[in-house]
Amino acid sequence: MVQKYQSPVRVYKYPFELVMAAYERRFPTCPLIPVFLGSDIVQEHKSEDGSVHVVERICKLNVDAPRLLKKVHPENEEWTCFEQSASLDIKSFFGFESTVEKIAMKQYTANIKRGKEVIEFYLNELISQGITHLPRWSPGSHDRNEHASWTASGITAQNSMPALAESSAQGSTRVDLAIPGAETSASDADKLEADYIERYLGKLTPMQESSLIHLRQWLQETYKGKIPKDDHILRFLRARDFNMEKTREMLCQSLSWRKQYQVDYILQAWRPPPILEEYYAGGWHYHDKDGRPLYILRLGQVDTKGLMKALGEESILRHVISINEEGQKRCEENTLQFGWPIGSWTCLVDLEGLNMRHLWRPGVKALLRIIEVVEANYPETLGRLLIVRAPRVFPVLWTLVSPFINENTREKFLIYSGNNYQGPGGISDYLDNEIIPDFLGGECMCNISEGGLVPKSLYQSDDDTEASDHIRLCTDTVYHSSYVYKGSPHEITAEILEEESVITWDFDILRGDVVFSLFHSKRAPQTHQKDLGIVAGSTPSTNNVQLIDKNWVMGVDYSLVESPLICKEGESIQGSHVTRWPGFYILQWKMHSPASGSSLVRVDDVLASLQGSSHKCKFMYYFEVLASEDFRGSMSSLESCSGFSQLSGTTNSSNKSHSDSLISR
Repeated sequence: MVQKYQSPVRVYKYPFELVMAAYERRFPTCPLIPVFLGSDIVQEHKSEDGSVHVVERICKLNVDAPRLLKKVHPENEEWTCFEQSASLDIKSFFGFESTVEKIAMKQYTANIKRGKEVIEFYLNELISQGITHLPRWSPGSHDRNEHASWTASGITAQNSMPALAESSAQGSTRVDLAIPGAETSASDADKLEADYIERYLGKLTPMQESSLIHLRQWLQETYKGKIPKDDHILRFLRARDFNMEKTREMLCQSLSWRKQYQVDYILQAWRPPPILEEYYAGGWHYHDKDGRPLYILRLGQVDTKGLMKALGEESILRHVISINEEGQKRCEENTLQFGWPIGSWTCLVDLEGLNMRHLWRPGVKALLRIIEVVEANYPETLGRLLIVRAPRVFPVLWTLVSPFINENTREKFLIYSGNNYQGPGGISDYLDNEIIPDFLGGECMCNISEGGLVPKSLYQSDDDTEASDHIRLCTDTVYHSSYVYKGSPHEITAEILEEESVITWDFDILRGDVVFSLFHSKRAPQTHQKDLGIVAGSTPSTNNVQLIDKNWVMGVDYSLVESPLICKEGESIQGSHVTRWPGFYILQWKMHSPASGSSLVRVDDVLASLQGSSHKCKFMYYFEVLASEDFRGSMSSLESCSGFSQLSGTTNSSNKSHSDSLISR
């Protein structure tokens, strides 16, 4: 493996000829660079018109010798751009060639930044001797110092311990004199100036600079068109500790994702729905003391379940992506405003109000998917996360979520319980007092929404959600919607292979009253699609499925394992069942009607009949099968957390000899 190094372009505010004269003074030895032990000229050639000067040297170095590329600065012809590249290839070192190359290159780059100091030293030496100007080359001139192109090739480096290894490096150096007004070559688009890197990207080690430049050049050659901005590329390099192969793989996957889902246009195309604007308690709020954009999220006030059911997971994910895109834009603006590199933002999360209801399993699963998308496509964008007013339940949520968060990201978390965020050592260390929000005891009025419960009247079905989403960012959905008709229940099956598995469910009744039951059968049920066109006021629905054959006999072909539960319109139902036998478990929802023969007629039944809903019920459901060991102690066993808006609801439980079950409204 050949170790390579590429420097950024370094600018000297001196004419080309003077810089080259200073460069020549580095030879035959350069005491300012310890790795440079000496050099001898092997051969030298100069063109007749003096435009080309080729010098071939053999050099003794502790490590590799560079290849130098220089050109006049495009904005000022009295300045000179200077660029270095180097490669080191150990031919033989007893099987440890790669290790030796890395050690040698590390030593080389440890000295490389001194290169500019060395040139500056010799420039000052020339000036002290009264040499402040050298005439520029022009056709017909033959002066040795008047040249527009200078090339050195065939450089050979010897290891400082020749008895241990033989190493060689080859490179070439070319210095081009740019003609004012001439077009910049295509390759110039790949160059990065050292001053630009320090001003807009931050201080990097020589090898980090080299990795950035190499990856940028590779993208330029591979993608041929629009490539990410330099700060975007740098984030991916940092996320993979500047490992080129890992970074390239991660970045390419992200670029494909951005193209597939048109993420580059999301800030122009995406407008948060009114429900999000009203009930999503998050927004941008000035900046922290380091100039990072500040995002505030009042997570404890967010009705996660309500937002997911009203908007769908896709809309929430898209909103989170738009927040990340906006964050990158604000970082660029703050970099220009404050005069130093700002590549990440600060997030302040207020957990007041967080309780067990937030540990709703589908909501947490959706959160984990969002974290996965953000980690894969927006690495190193979070500079600091301030979590305030963390309640007692927070460690449970943290235990569930933290394994999915990158270790580098977790190190940026600062967590305050109670009122510990106030006073010295609190958030005032990172935020100016005049921008601390009023709800945290600060002086600043915060315009972020206060969140709250999403009315169930705003809940949508999967069809409604998909119709409003033009770009799908997730391929799987948490909830499914279905209709139940008179005489046509909706049934789903879960195949259980091991005893004491756990079936969990969560559903909301959006229209009408439904009876929920759970059955067990040793026989595999067959799907039956009933013709619903004969039912008055109904239309055929492809999401109404029946599994229990009309010829099956209760107690023979299948058995009831959960007592029927009447579920009223508007209720949220959560529950679980620990299985006793392997086989097929059938979850059934059927329309509820008043007991036949009853002399009492309910007013709401009459109204429902007049409105046409007596022929069709609608509900949204989610279910999952877990191994028993995964269920115990998991979030799904925290039944009290289920149903954000049903905290005061009743809980019905039934314990049978063959199962443990819990159903909560």
